[in-house]
Amino acid sequence: MKTKRLLLGDEALALGAIEAGLSGAYAYPGTPSTEILEYVQSHPLTSQRNIHSHWSSNEKTAMEEALGMSFCGKRAIVSMKHVGLNVAADPFVNSGMTGANGGLIVISADDPSMHSSQNEQDSRFYADFAMLPTLEPSNQQEAYDMAGYAFSLSERHAIPVLLRMVTRLSHSRANVETAGEAQPQNEFHYPANPRQWVLMPAVSRERNRRLVEDFKLFEKESEKSPFNFYKEGSDKSLGIVVSGIAYNYLNEIYPDGCPYPVVKISQYPLPVDMINRLFDECEAVMVIEEGQPFIEKKLRGDLNRTGRIFGKLTGEIVRTGELTPDEVKKGILNAMAERSGLVATEPKGESKVVMPRPPALCQGCGHRDVYHALNDVLKEFESPRVFGDIGCYTLGFLSPFNAIDSCVDMGASITMAKGAADAGQHPSVAIIGDSTFTHSGMTGLLDAVNEDSDMMVIISDNLTTGMTGGQDSQGTGKLEEICLGLGVKPEHLRTIDSLPKNHDEMMRVFREEIEHKGLSVVISRRECIQTARRHAAAKAKKA
Repeated sequence: MKTKRLLLGDEALALGAIEAGLSGAYAYPGTPSTEILEYVQSHPLTSQRNIHSHWSSNEKTAMEEALGMSFCGKRAIVSMKHVGLNVAADPFVNSGMTGANGGLIVISADDPSMHSSQNEQDSRFYADFAMLPTLEPSNQQEAYDMAGYAFSLSERHAIPVLLRMVTRLSHSRANVETAGEAQPQNEFHYPANPRQWVLMPAVSRERNRRLVEDFKLFEKESEKSPFNFYKEGSDKSLGIVVSGIAYNYLNEIYPDGCPYPVVKISQYPLPVDMINRLFDECEAVMVIEEGQPFIEKKLRGDLNRTGRIFGKLTGEIVRTGELTPDEVKKGILNAMAERSGLVATEPKGESKVVMPRPPALCQGCGHRDVYHALNDVLKEFESPRVFGDIGCYTLGFLSPFNAIDSCVDMGASITMAKGAADAGQHPSVAIIGDSTFTHSGMTGLLDAVNEDSDMMVIISDNLTTGMTGGQDSQGTGKLEEICLGLGVKPEHLRTIDSLPKNHDEMMRVFREEIEHKGLSVVISRRECIQTARRHAAAKAKKA
C-alpha cells in the first residue's frame, strides 16, 4: 500500500533501493553520502532480509565488493562522496568493461560549495569517461523512484549505473510517496558470459567494442526516459536546458510555469533529439546545471551546436559554488537582457542567508591534547613540518592550534611526510586518524617501513569515524597489530593516552621519537567525546 514519508534525499534513495530488492549496500562514510548506508542499516527489512550493510575500509573496496555481489546476480548499491569516487576510480572505470549481472548502482554525492570537501569535482565526467549511463534526480521523489529504475536499467543492459546526488538534495527533506512494500530479492545466479569478467587484453578489446555500441542504446534510453522531457513554452527567444536539482530552482522562480521551452535532463547520455529540437525552435539556449559545465561543454563540443549558448562558460551562471533560485534568476535575466532586453518573472520570495558557524574541535576532544603536546615539543626543533590528513583533526589547521602544514587527500599525510623526509626535512611528522589510516594510510606506512624513513607518524585514534558522525572504524582494537604486521619496529611503536593530565608524558614520547633517526609510530588513543556520550547514554538506558 502506497504511503507518504518525510525523507532526506539520501534516505529516499536508500529506501527506494531496499524496496526494489536490494541485497547489499557498501560504502565508506563521507558527507553528503553517509546517510544512505545509515538508513539501510536502520531499516527493519535489512535484518529481515539479511541485506549486507557494513561499512567498508575505503571506497575502492566498497566498489569491488558491490561488483562481487552483482557478479552473483544480486542487486547492490555502493555509495560515496565525490572525492571518494577518485579512490574507487580503478574498479569503477573497469566495471564498464566487466559489466554487471545483478543490478548495480554507484552513488556519488557531489558537494558544490565544498561544505566539507577539498574540491567541487563533478561526477558526471567520470561516468562519461567510463561510458556508463547516469541518473541525476531533481528532487527526493525522483531519488526514490530512480533506485528501482536504475536497477532495471542496469540489468537490462548488463552495465553499472552512476547515480549522482548533490549536497542540497541529499540533506534536505520532502514528502515522498513510497510503494510501502518490497520486491523480492534476485535469485543467486552467475553471469551468462563469465569470461567477460576477466579483463585480459583480448577480452577487454571485445568488451570495449561492445560498450561503444551499447552507448548508442544508452542514448536511446535517455530519449524515452521518464526523467527527461521536453516542455513547451510560449516565448521562444530563449530555450532552457536544465538538469538535476536546478530544475527545482527553475520552478521556484517561475511558480506559474516557465515561459520558455525547457529540456529537463535527469538521465545521461544527453537526449540528443530533444536538445536538437530546442536549438531548432529557439533563438538562443541557456544551460542551467549544478556543478561544472558538463552539459554546456557537450553542446559546444560533441553536439557541435553553433547557436547562441548561455551558461557557466559565458558567465551568466555562477561557475563556482552551489546554485540557488536567485542565481538562476540572475542568469536568465542577464541572458535575456543580452538577447532582447526582456526580463524574467520575479520570484515570489527572497532567499534567506543563514549565518555560517565556523567549525571547531569539540571541547574534550583527544585531538586537542595531541596538538597541544605536539606544538609544545616542536618548539624545541628548527623548521618542523606537520603533514595532515582528512578527518576531524584537520581542524588543527585553525586557530588556536595552527598545527598542520598540508592536507591533500585521504592517506597523504604519511606519504607526504615520507617524501619530505626523503628530501631532508626534519622533523617530518604525519598525523592521521584511525579510520583514515585503515582507509589509505597503511600502504604509505609500508613504504616508510621499507626504507626506515626518518619521520614520526601519529595515529590519533578516537575509536570511530568521527568526522561523519561516529561510524565504525575498521582499525578499532587492531592498530598496534596492523603496524607490527607492516614491519614497524616494536621499540618505536608507542601508545599514549591523549588526556590533559598526560601532557608532559606525551611531549616526552614525541620528543624521543622525533630524535630517533628512523621511522616511529605513536598511537594516541582517546574515545571521541561525542560517541563516548552516546555510549554512556545507551548504557544508562539499559541499566
